Amino acid sequence: MKKIVLAGGCFWGVEEYFRRLNGTHETRVGYAQGFHENPTYHEVCSGFTKHAEVVEVTYDETVLGLRQLIDHLFRIIDPTSLNKQGGDVGTQYRVGAYPESEEELKLIRDEVDARQKDYRKPLVFEVEKLKSFWTAEQYHQEYLVKNPGGYCHVDFRKIKPEELKDKYRK
Repeated sequence: MKKIVLAGGCFWGVEEYFRRLNGTHETRVGYAQGFHENPTYHEVCSGFTKHAEVVEVTYDETVLGLRQLIDHLFRIIDPTSLNKQGGDVGTQYRVGAYPESEEELKLIRDEVDARQKDYRKPLVFEVEKLKSFWTAEQYHQEYLVKNPGGYCHVDFRKIKPEELKDKYRK
């Protein structure tokens, strides 16, 4: 199993999207890349801590590779929108990928650079080694499972039927 930390705006929908993918083992929402230890949601939303809302994805790379994960993230974000996804605005809603290894960092940078040709505006997709990850409060974990009518900017129809875990196929 491998792990990657991804930012795609509000973490509720991003987590639920990746949770449904065949090849993901576990997801956990949290806060990354800020300078304050163990921040609260309120502190992150203030913008002061500089954290991004993120999802840590544990995945089986023999089923779902890192390039595929990045492709899925690009399906559900606007990578040209700085600090804004859907109706959410703030530095915590930036987009990016935060791997732990240099090899993964290079792969993601190359993938993002190759995608620039598909956009008229410059990409504002952050690619940095993971500096810090703090697990978000329990009520944020699997939020959309607990609150099916909760707000979400993510379009789950972007997952092709064959990419879904069996329990999500209709």
